[in-house]
Amino acid sequence: MSRILVINPGSKSTKIAMYDDSHQLWQQDIEHDAKVIDSFSTIYSQLDMRTEAVLDAVRLHGDKLDDLSCIMSRGGLLPPLPSGAYEVNEEMLDVLEHRPINHHASNLGAAIAYRLAVPLGIKAYIYDPVTVDEMIEIARITGIKEIRRHGQGHNLNMRAAALKYCKDKGLDYRSQNLIAVQLGGGITLTLHSNGRIIDMVSDDEGPFSSERCGLIPGYKLVKYTCMEGRDYSSMMKLMQRQSGLISLIGEGDTRKVEARIKDGDEEARLAYEAMALSVSKGIANLSVVVNGKVDQIILTGGIAHSEYFTGMIEERVKFIAPVYIIPGENEMQALADGALRVLSGEENAQKYEEPAERPF
Repeated sequence: MSRILVINPGSKSTKIAMYDDSHQLWQQDIEHDAKVIDSFSTIYSQLDMRTEAVLDAVRLHGDKLDDLSCIMSRGGLLPPLPSGAYEVNEEMLDVLEHRPINHHASNLGAAIAYRLAVPLGIKAYIYDPVTVDEMIEIARITGIKEIRRHGQGHNLNMRAAALKYCKDKGLDYRSQNLIAVQLGGGITLTLHSNGRIIDMVSDDEGPFSSERCGLIPGYKLVKYTCMEGRDYSSMMKLMQRQSGLISLIGEGDTRKVEARIKDGDEEARLAYEAMALSVSKGIANLSVVVNGKVDQIILTGGIAHSEYFTGMIEERVKFIAPVYIIPGENEMQALADGALRVLSGEENAQKYEEPAERPF
């Protein structure tokens, strides 16, 4: 039996859970006071506070760190890297603190895990961070030479869903062509072929979602930005937090949107159907990369709980491949399962080395 501590830092909370093998013993979402968070000058300066909060929670549940086999954390915004497990090392921590792709609370996860693991003589790992990038070269090319596509999406949950589907069906993940779709506040899609994520649709180049704009006609976006006099910061806020359903109908909670549709709100119905259509287009987009030879389409994430929304997608894409639904945000379980694969020898943890080149 392997005892695994899982850590998943967010902007205002730190989720932790304890597992015996793949069985969750308990989970706690540690809420951090907004005033306390705002008092820190940088995200990384929260490290001591968050580490102590994790220790307090473990003690509260009566567990001892001495019983742990390893500690697994959500991966931060590292430069692009292949999928799988990585042993946390000093080079990784240096990159996450000083040279991440972006500054986010998830960058603290590896540092918390490492700080707890070293005195115990056990390993700390991360697994499938959002910057997993295994794209084939032809998929990276755009019409502007200086701008290349790079993978960035909800890789942890999507890859876990793909692996779970294959395990449930007795299939070899490395022999399948699968399209996995994360349906949440942001929507991203990945194409898994022969064990690699060879292409994807990120949340700025495909479907719009509850709060993200998705793909926007380029000429009109440039014109809008210039006419409105917006700078980079304000445009990013608009595109990531104030677009999608929020912009179209003033509501980002899909449960409330569906309630409005049930009450006869035609504006809400049209926007919701358009969002489902944009997801379907993203699926079709990825299918041509493998010449239409897709074995399965997998829908996951919070909105995948909605039979109404997934039904609209399935109706449009079932000609490509069958649709399989694994609803929910299953990040904690995905991290625990990744750790177990490493501990059991099914998967080897990779050594992290900072890449020579970084994305634009």
